[in-house]
Amino acid sequence: MKIKLKFPIEFEGKKVEELEMRRPKVKDIRDVSQKTKDDTEKELLLFAKLTGQPVELIEELDLADYKQLQEAYMSFLS
Repeated sequence: MKIKLKFPIEFEGKKVEELEMRRPKVKDIRDVSQKTKDDTEKELLLFAKLTGQPVELIEELDLADYKQLQEAYMSFLS
């Protein structure tokens, strides 16, 4: 699923205007659950994994764009 950022960012010298999130697999959930117990950190790690981006990029997103990632993720679960 492609997610057009409402507030594009610059990360490592490149403008990021869109992210693509793939559908999660059970192993993705298992992997992030093994790395931390903190729910916020799990979500960050999962979104990084599903978009193929580093956690540092996800952390730089505007909250409105992060909410778009959350909504995209939830759409995969229904």
